[in-house]
Amino acid sequence: MKPPSFNLVELLGRVEHFKRLLEADRVAIVNAGQVRAFSAGATIYREGESAAGMFVLLSGHVHLLKLGPQGQQSIVAEFDPIIMFNEVTVLDGGANLTTAIAVQACVTWNIQPAAFQALLQRDPTIGLGLLRVLAARMRNLMAQYEDVSFRSVLARTAKLLLDLSARGAQPIQRQEYPNADLAARISTVPEAVSRSLQVFRKNGDITCTRATITVNQPATLEKFAQVEKGVVSL
Repeated sequence: MKPPSFNLVELLGRVEHFKRLLEADRVAIVNAGQVRAFSAGATIYREGESAAGMFVLLSGHVHLLKLGPQGQQSIVAEFDPIIMFNEVTVLDGGANLTTAIAVQACVTWNIQPAAFQALLQRDPTIGLGLLRVLAARMRNLMAQYEDVSFRSVLARTAKLLLDLSARGAQPIQRQEYPNADLAARISTVPEAVSRSLQVFRKNGDITCTRATITVNQPATLEKFAQVEKGVVSL
């Protein structure tokens, strides 16, 4: 797949890490990496393999997955443009922490660890912006840990339904969010999600069809989810 052309210098300026850099610095960074395209369903990199480097998503949609010992998947993050991911590997040169899947056809900009380290030696300020990004990612990771550790599958399912439906304002499309995908988002198995949906359906909290899930009683789901009224975040 031939990548389309992008104004990479301008696009990198939208990424939190690069916003405060001078244009000349962004030009140097762009020249140190390369544009890569991936078809829908393609694996961008795999967990545990040698460092794939840092990516900036220019178009498409990406899921970051953790894989269990029996092959089960947990979606730890999903990204739309313009955002970077796998940034840890350019700092420590270690193996990829996740598997990245191109859910839609994607175009990315990618820089390898050695090239990024060379940039840091020339200008250490390039690395400072990563601290804010990594801090935000750590806070999100702790929130996910809290959900898995202290909320039941029923509570996590309720919280997810509230988030995906914008607290009942829009139906959840089953084609886009099948049970396997819902399960991967809350670190459980599809059967557990199915049982939770059945509980909510019998209570009248949701209406399920083959096409959609509609949240009828967001206030009740908030009680199940153990969140404050109107405050839902994954």
